[in-house]
Amino acid sequence: MKFVNRGYLSVKPTKLFVDWANKNDEDFNALADSEPSVYLIEEDFYDDEPVLKSHFKKVFKNELMAVSEDESTYPDIKFEIFNEWFDIQMGGFVFDTQEGGLNAD
Repeated sequence: MKFVNRGYLSVKPTKLFVDWANKNDEDFNALADSEPSVYLIEEDFYDDEPVLKSHFKKVFKNELMAVSEDESTYPDIKFEIFNEWFDIQMGGFVFDTQEGGLNAD
C-alpha cells in the first residue's frame, strides 16, 4: 500500500442540495443517497477552515454542474451556503491500495 501525498475533502449533499437538484434534474432523486464525492487537496494543513475556503468555490460549482449546466439556476456561490448544502469531512491521509499507477486527466 502506498501513501499518496494528498489530503481529501469528502462532500456529501444535504437535503437543501437534494431539493435544489430535484428541481433541476428529474433523475437526481435516484442519486440522493449515493456516496459522497471525494476531492484531493494538499496533504499538509493544520486548520480546516482556510483550506476549505480556498477550495469551496470550485467544489461547489463542480457539484452543481453535475446536476445542471444552467448557471442561472445556481444559488450564490458563498461559503455559508456551501456549508448548508453539504456535509464536509476533511483528512490528511490518503492511501492507495492498488498496484497500478494513478491516472489524472
